[in-house]
Amino acid sequence: MTAATLAITDWSAVSPFGTGRDAFVKGVRQQQSTAVQLDREQWGGPDDVACLVPDFDVRTVLGKKGTRSMNRVTGLAVATSGDLLASAGGPEVPRESTAFVLGTTVGSAQSTIDLTRGSLTGERPYHVESGLIPYAVMNGAAGQCAIWHGLRGPNATLSAGRPGGLVALNYARRLLLSGRAAAVLCGAAEEYSDARAWIDHHSRDGGAAGPVLGEGCALFSLTTQPELPPLAELLAVASGTFADGDREGAVARCVRRALAAGGAQAQQVWAACPSGAAGAEGEAETAALSGLFGAARVGTPVAALIGETHAASASFELAALLSRAEDDASCAGRTAVITSVDPGGTAAAALLRLRPDR
Repeated sequence: MTAATLAITDWSAVSPFGTGRDAFVKGVRQQQSTAVQLDREQWGGPDDVACLVPDFDVRTVLGKKGTRSMNRVTGLAVATSGDLLASAGGPEVPRESTAFVLGTTVGSAQSTIDLTRGSLTGERPYHVESGLIPYAVMNGAAGQCAIWHGLRGPNATLSAGRPGGLVALNYARRLLLSGRAAAVLCGAAEEYSDARAWIDHHSRDGGAAGPVLGEGCALFSLTTQPELPPLAELLAVASGTFADGDREGAVARCVRRALAAGGAQAQQVWAACPSGAAGAEGEAETAALSGLFGAARVGTPVAALIGETHAASASFELAALLSRAEDDASCAGRTAVITSVDPGGTAAAALLRLRPDR
């Protein structure tokens, strides 16, 4: 391992498979479908089915102190970061110099809409529920994770749509290589809510049926100076935008740039992992990866099991890749690619080396 590369030393996830890394690994191994019928007394959106984190209630999971107004995405992120920091298998994280980087779509659409509704329907525009204010801003979840767990390094929120998890990885890499942090907790989170479900429903062309929505958070511990053999090295991340509708070309360009930056050849790639976007974006991902690496090396996205998790989709795909690598000794030292593309016109790709020799 060289000084210029970034080590992934540990990870955790709160997902529709359950809470914690072990639950996620088990779900990937058993290929468990997580879609459930929604309780109409709790949910008022257009969906009948969703992939929810089982039995997740913020106040039950985190306790009643300081959680009265905490929204779901913040609870997911705080719970996941707490599980990661408490991991017995991972190295001790120096909290005074640990950064936190979270990818998201808009934070919590539900909290933003609730605050806006209160301002419009109240007797005065400023007669709003004050407890909602910290969570209605995009960086509320990341800020609460740092406060809750005493992380005193840089704190950043990146609104990048579906590539949010990959863009966050690149931001973490820059923090580490510039000496701004000794370690970074990095990943992405997305909540299921009535607001998100309605936004997704009304954004489809011609009222077409959309994917089953999922939720959750996946976080990774990263450093340039691991004490133990890392689970993977992040060799490169490339991202870009496209305005011509050429999704496949955008994904392919990002992959080629990541390969060039990481010093790898296409024939060396062991696995190519699309993030599982629905519709034209997902078709473009698969086509780009099949053209570069051959269809046999393109994996089935974990989104087929846990639903469309939007900003968290690429982070969950990385978690799934690391889960599969635990069971396959032959992957040690091999490279893998993860991609993502967003309908808004962004694409990204990450190149990793799995279980590298030190």
